[in-house]
This record gives sequence, C-alpha cells and structure tokens, in this order.
Amino acid sequence: MSSNVTLTSPVENVIQAKTEVNGHDPKSLISMRNIWKTYQMGTEKVHALHGVSFDIPRGEYIAIIGPSGSGKSTLMNLIGCLDTPSQGEYWLNGKNVSEMDDDELARIRNQEVGFVFQTFNLLARATALHNVELPLIYGGVGSAQRHDMAKKALAAVDLAERMTHRPNELSGGQRQRVAIARALVNNPSILLADEPTGALDTHTSMEIMDLFERLHSEGNTIIVVTHEHDIAARAHRVVSIRDGNIEKDERIK
Repeated sequence: MSSNVTLTSPVENVIQAKTEVNGHDPKSLISMRNIWKTYQMGTEKVHALHGVSFDIPRGEYIAIIGPSGSGKSTLMNLIGCLDTPSQGEYWLNGKNVSEMDDDELARIRNQEVGFVFQTFNLLARATALHNVELPLIYGGVGSAQRHDMAKKALAAVDLAERMTHRPNELSGGQRQRVAIARALVNNPSILLADEPTGALDTHTSMEIMDLFERLHSEGNTIIVVTHEHDIAARAHRVVSIRDGNIEKDERIK
C-alpha cells in the first residue's frame, strides 16, 4: 500500500479497488472512507473533517500531527470510537463502527482500543496494579486472572517493582508507564496515545517514545496524536492534518 494516496498510479488505483470490499480495504486494521464530522454551533455548521480517507495496516506506527483546530482531535475521537462520523464509513478490525450505537461503541472501545492520555487519568488512591486492572474489571475478568494480566502489563513497561505504589509515589514518566500498561492490558488492536508526552520533560518524553518504539517492535499497532514535530518524527509514518483535510501522508522510516 502506498503511504501517500496522492502518489498512487491509475493502475494501482484499479488494483486497490478490486481488493476493497464495500469501499474499505479488508487487509487494513483501520479503513476510513470519506469521513466527515460536522458540528452544529447555533445556526452555523462547522465542518471539523472534510471527507478524510486513509488506511492503517496492522502493526503500523503512525503519528497524526496538526495545529490546534486542525481536526486531529476529532479524528482521534473517531479512531478511538469515542464519537461517530456525520458521514462516511469507518471500519476497525473488520467491523463497521460508523453504524454502531453507544453500547456497541463502548464494547468496541474496551476490546479494540487502549488509550493513553496526556494527563495519565489514574485513580489517585489506587495502586499501579489496580489502575491497570480497571479495563479488566469493566470487562468482567475474574480477580485472579486480572492480577496476572495486570502484572504482566506492568512488567512489559518495566514497572513490575512499583506495582504496589500509588500515583503520588511515582514520577511523571512512571505514571505514564502505568497508563500505557493499562492501555495494553486487554491486548487491544490499537494503542492510541493523545499527546502522551505533553506533561513530561524532554528526557522523560524520549524515554516514553523509546518505550513506544519497543512496543511497536513487539507487534503493537500504535497511533500517536501530537502537535510536536519531534515526537511525530519518532513514528514510522506521519499523517499531517490541516483545516479538516489530510495535507500530507508520508512514510519516514
């Protein structure tokens, strides 16, 4: 698959069309087709996304970058099944999530998407282990299995020795590692990180990006949403958003 849809030849377009089913590429983990998102602001309609189309293969490490108001946060919310498009189709792991209701979206979020946020979103009074267990509790996983899965997730981010510590006993980088472990514990299809280094200093930011690189090398699909070019440059593919459109889509590694 070409990393930049504007560079595909007519022959490639014909080949791609033949491999698509119902307009989406069945080989892709994520397939978006003609995605629009429109908000009603009083009497005015605001178009946050303008017919966005792209594919993300399984195992991709991609950064979505754009300035404030570009539409990148709207796109992130759609990818993470926190919202649905006003128009167009979004296929995630073979499921058309653009047609799902709120209950179905909640199930897909828990099964398919691991979220990492800028502010960590950890429970202050809970240990690192309990924070990582939370998605499993919501998913109805039994206690013994939860503990085992959470311990493995913390070990995967090099925090096995800090699992009994609460967030106020951890550094910013360690808190973000707990958040990443929580995102990974369900073995989701996507690790979706929103400005994951925004609350961290430069050195700690690079440590977190090193961790993402390792997790990607282990087979995880990672999507980082950021406005920082040095963070985006750590990904293997960069999609630039401006004014609700994909301005550039390029593979850099």
